[in-house]
Amino acid sequence: MARIRNSATLRALRYPNFQLFFAGQLISLIGTWMQNVAQSWLVYRLTGSSALLGLVSFIGQIPVLFLSPVGGYAADRFSRRNLVVVTQSVSMVLALILAALTLTGTIRIWEIFVLAGLLGVVNSFDIPARQSFLVEMVGREDMINAIALNSSMFNGARIVGPAIAGLLVAKIGEGWCFFANGVSYVAVIAGLLMMRLEPFRRMHQAVSAFHTVREGFRYVAGTRPVRALLLMVGVLSFAGLPYLVLMPIFADSVFHKGASGLGLLLGVAGVGALSGALLLASRTVLSGLTQWEGIAMGVFAVALAAFAYSTVFWFSCAMLYVMGFSGMIQMGAANTLIQSVVPDHLRGRVMSAYSMMYMGFGPFGAMFAGLAADRFGAALTLSVGAAVCLIASALFVWRTAAIREGIRVLLAKPATVTVE
Repeated sequence: MARIRNSATLRALRYPNFQLFFAGQLISLIGTWMQNVAQSWLVYRLTGSSALLGLVSFIGQIPVLFLSPVGGYAADRFSRRNLVVVTQSVSMVLALILAALTLTGTIRIWEIFVLAGLLGVVNSFDIPARQSFLVEMVGREDMINAIALNSSMFNGARIVGPAIAGLLVAKIGEGWCFFANGVSYVAVIAGLLMMRLEPFRRMHQAVSAFHTVREGFRYVAGTRPVRALLLMVGVLSFAGLPYLVLMPIFADSVFHKGASGLGLLLGVAGVGALSGALLLASRTVLSGLTQWEGIAMGVFAVALAAFAYSTVFWFSCAMLYVMGFSGMIQMGAANTLIQSVVPDHLRGRVMSAYSMMYMGFGPFGAMFAGLAADRFGAALTLSVGAAVCLIASALFVWRTAAIREGIRVLLAKPATVTVE
């Protein structure tokens, strides 16, 4: 514990509640990444279609676009801890159903789509609640570190999960990955129930739920820095991150590495993302993050274009590392800046907007990427996405000074941190 207190990178772990959350989520997220990889491989094995890879990703994420505002309202209205317990429990049940169908050999492609869609509905409530719950587990002065460590945990699991999934799928099939994911939820649910939190105070509601949700949207639309950061998240999600959906094609058809190669490729991207998250975690102030936001997007775009046309496995791995690192910096910087300026009473609703841009736009990107890859090839599809990300980077860099000044104005109200 003394080391944690003295470590700038790990300082949020001095809080017992965050320790419980961190440990439980780490185990659960490893299982989640195992399921993501195994599900993609199962769809590709059953159909051989890149279009259906895009479709299952679309179905799994599209509910977030439409239901996240409701999830954000719930996160501001009800106990966030209880809400996350419910969403994690339902996710566990869905994973075990998928495992049972796969292990018995009765799984059908439409059943994968249905279960993916139901999980998307659950995530519409889970993501805003978990994101806004962080502030209840740590002091406000350590919130930046908690956000970065949360990202580190996510990407640490992104390294281990695909690697384990690649081995399990190759040896004993996808079903055991789904089962392991279902069991992993026990850890996070137990950690949540063991937390000692201040009694929940219900938000006073003088207006209807519709007006409450609209208040969150009006804040986002009327706050230029928050709006600009969310747009960057949306562009990366739509145009950049669909490379993950097409990864089975590169692993199988380009590099001829099979399921184990898929796990390795995704794991390398996870190592890069973990490196970026740890760099963010080492920071104690927001200084420079607005510049990092635009530059990181540009670096991601260049690496994505290089990966798209590479036929050398280890060079592609290097580009995936850069993509993971720069993508994490871009997403993590946006999350940190937004959470640092948003008022507490709007946190759940604003983070639901973040969820919409991160996961709500992703389905359209995944669907477009899958259809385009079938018609024009995976390489050209990814290079178009890289061009879109590069244009967004240039526009953001051009407006960086104005965005940074807007953040200064917002930070002057709570007077928590400073931006240079």
